[in-house]
Amino acid sequence: MTIILFLVDTSASMNQRTYLGTSLIDIAKGSVENFMKIRGRDPNSRWDRYMLLTLDHPPSNIKAGWKESHATFTSELKNLSAGGVTTLGNALKSCFDLLNVNRMQSGIDTYGQGRCPHFLEPAVIIVLTDSGKLTASTGVQPELNIPMNTSCVPGHELTKEPFRWDQRIFGLVMRIPGSVPIDLSCNTFIPPADNHPVDIMCEVTGGRSYAVYNQKMLNAAIDSLVSKVQNGVVIQFEKIGPDPPPLLPDGIKMENGLSIDMKENLSMNGQIVKMEDEVIKVAPTAPLPSQLPGNTSWHNLRRLVMVPRSAQKGYSVGHWPIPEPFWPDNTNQTLPPRSAHPNVQFSCAPCEPLVIDNLPFDKYELEPSPLTQFILERRQANACWQVFISNSAKYSELGHPFGYLKASSTLSSVNLFVMPYNYPVLLPLLDELFKVHKLKPSPQWRQRFDNYLKTMPGYYAQPLKRALARMGAHNLVPDNMDNCLSYSVITYLKKLKNLGKMEMDRLVASVGSKAPPHEGIKVCSRTKTSVLQRKDFSQLLKNVGGNLSSLKQELTDYNTFTIAVPDKDIKPQQFRNPYDIPRQNLLDQIARMRTNFLQTAYSSKTKLSDTDELHSVPIGQMGNYQEYLKKVNLESPALRPLENTPTRVHMFGNPFKVNKNIMVDEAEDSMLTGQQSQKKRPAESPPSSPGPSRKRKPGPLPKDFILTRKRPPGRLKEEDGPPLSPISEMSEPESESESDFEVKIKIEPVEENHINENSYDSELTNHIKVEENGRSSPEYSTHDIKPAINRKNNRVNNKKDAGNGWTDNSQLRALIVKEIRKPGKRYDTLFEHMNRVQGSFEIRHAFVREIIHEAARFKKKFLIDLLQQFETSLIKHSKNNKHR
Repeated sequence: MTIILFLVDTSASMNQRTYLGTSLIDIAKGSVENFMKIRGRDPNSRWDRYMLLTLDHPPSNIKAGWKESHATFTSELKNLSAGGVTTLGNALKSCFDLLNVNRMQSGIDTYGQGRCPHFLEPAVIIVLTDSGKLTASTGVQPELNIPMNTSCVPGHELTKEPFRWDQRIFGLVMRIPGSVPIDLSCNTFIPPADNHPVDIMCEVTGGRSYAVYNQKMLNAAIDSLVSKVQNGVVIQFEKIGPDPPPLLPDGIKMENGLSIDMKENLSMNGQIVKMEDEVIKVAPTAPLPSQLPGNTSWHNLRRLVMVPRSAQKGYSVGHWPIPEPFWPDNTNQTLPPRSAHPNVQFSCAPCEPLVIDNLPFDKYELEPSPLTQFILERRQANACWQVFISNSAKYSELGHPFGYLKASSTLSSVNLFVMPYNYPVLLPLLDELFKVHKLKPSPQWRQRFDNYLKTMPGYYAQPLKRALARMGAHNLVPDNMDNCLSYSVITYLKKLKNLGKMEMDRLVASVGSKAPPHEGIKVCSRTKTSVLQRKDFSQLLKNVGGNLSSLKQELTDYNTFTIAVPDKDIKPQQFRNPYDIPRQNLLDQIARMRTNFLQTAYSSKTKLSDTDELHSVPIGQMGNYQEYLKKVNLESPALRPLENTPTRVHMFGNPFKVNKNIMVDEAEDSMLTGQQSQKKRPAESPPSSPGPSRKRKPGPLPKDFILTRKRPPGRLKEEDGPPLSPISEMSEPESESESDFEVKIKIEPVEENHINENSYDSELTNHIKVEENGRSSPEYSTHDIKPAINRKNNRVNNKKDAGNGWTDNSQLRALIVKEIRKPGKRYDTLFEHMNRVQGSFEIRHAFVREIIHEAARFKKKFLIDLLQQFETSLIKHSKNNKHR
């Protein structure tokens, strides 16, 4: 992930107009949008994250940080306005803190364990500013100062500088004049902003600055900035030892007067004239400028080392770290601070590149620089220069080599190869192990390998162990070498990581919060002289009547007074406070007040703003219609949808198909039947032909369960018609045999919304289970059937009362069924409904048995136990009433 952070100067000097007709702040906004447009053409831009900061006071200076979306970034960029002072140093410190707090919680800096180039979080900080002076509340600042002691990042003391080695600053200094400048389009070079303070900071971090004087130079600078966004780290290279031996003008190196490898060392700058006795004679040519003895620009420089990103994994992959500039010891209680850029020293003594099979190494390409130019012009593709880190070894000040610089085989670039520490000793040992000993080391070899491990820092043990395991050699590196840091240092690093997480959460939460209101400007004392020393003391004393105390009170310095600063968020109330009216709007405000005062109609409301003022919107806010939509939505009531969306019974299948041969739960059967019976089209299923049977889920009762139900004579089937009226039931003779009325049917669930007065006997007898051979089940005896039939006539006589009572009970049943279906074990509401059941003991008892049956369908054992206890108490209460 590449972080692109824009630091836009929002000081008052950015309001100055240019010859283009726009202000510098508008040009800065357009430059940011143009940069994002060009950068979006690169396929690697999908890993980019954009941030936006200004020169405001924290935390309001962070407009778009870690969690803000691209839409928020665009909106905040559009709403930027200029005003204030140029506190560029504090703004840069806020940028570094915002970036480094995430590094501390992720632990990619690996303090005390070497620097891993593949553990990086590259960041490009683009500063867009003008060529004005740096200002602060104390006055004009001559140079750029970044405060180091006010950092909020935990562990900032472990690095000497506020930035890191993968963070670079690029300055875009806009020096576009107000008048039309001289055409500079013929000059393709964009000069750096030498006189601006940000130029020094750009050079220190490995970036550069651009001085822009017209629109064409601005476009060229943006194109150059896009090309600078690369994945890599900045390293300080320093030459040690003597310079390499000079080459002949044609680039052919001679040894004992004979030519050596003429084809490889043939120079493109010289011309072969004659060859006699295998001695080469060439025509003299002028040496290259970089090969002159006085050229020292390549001795010490700071350049970017590009770290490739894996195409398969999407991130950088590496094996070996760059050593620390100190020897790790588990007796040290603290870690010494290190510089942001590692100081890599290289020796110009030529040596052969060493590589063995299956041993991993890291290869990084150097950015074009005087050093790469010097190496490539020597045209020695097989020679390499070893690199060192001073004080990295235990007993050597220079340290041992950890890699080398080498030109590519095509002489197009220079690469940094990072190898295991002290690789000239390790690689011959490993070569001997595999080729001579065949992975069976001898005691002499193991002694030499142990001596090498003593010269290697402890943080190389883990990567060396992984590399050897990859090659097939296991258990060569002892496990105790991993503990190269003391317990106090490890605890301190873990604490810093936890503090970094907390600070990251706080910083993310503070983004978007409003800045605290300004306390005001304190009035400073302008004089310290006494009242008695004034020349007009006598006249002043005479004016106050000779009272010296009152004179002192009138001449007191206003040390405790403060001048209020206007708040932009508070809208001025020009009709209530005359001091809110700007000077240039006084005449317009008087005209509005006259219009409201001289209006004749009492019903018309007071117009606090005229039509012109309602439509006067700044240019920067004309495209911001989201805020207006929010206000409209808040003021207007909620509107109903145009069309009511039909409720779908099932979330699968064809929603327009009525008859579905699908598995339906028994609990939904009654609901589905009631809804679909009204919407069924006659063309799909004619009344004469019965529709397809609905498949059911297996319920708690078997499919072949048979129940005996009592029916009046004349009705042997349920499908014969509607139930008989109470009058016809009363007219039937009671002397007929009960066996004539027995019909064996299957139990069907009772619909909650279709219960009438005559369905009570079916509800009661549903719980009377009789087997096919006539024997009664243990729940009820056959003697209970006759009392139930005899009670039927009594209910018919009291049809109205019984109907009202059963209607209430059916409503209670529906509520209780809903309570049963709810999750949880709180049944207080359910038993409140149970206590409200009306009717005799038989009705209430049958009601309880039905609810127990419903609870058994949902397998609620706890509720069944409670209902059985309720049934037992109901039976006891009924017996007590009978004894009385």
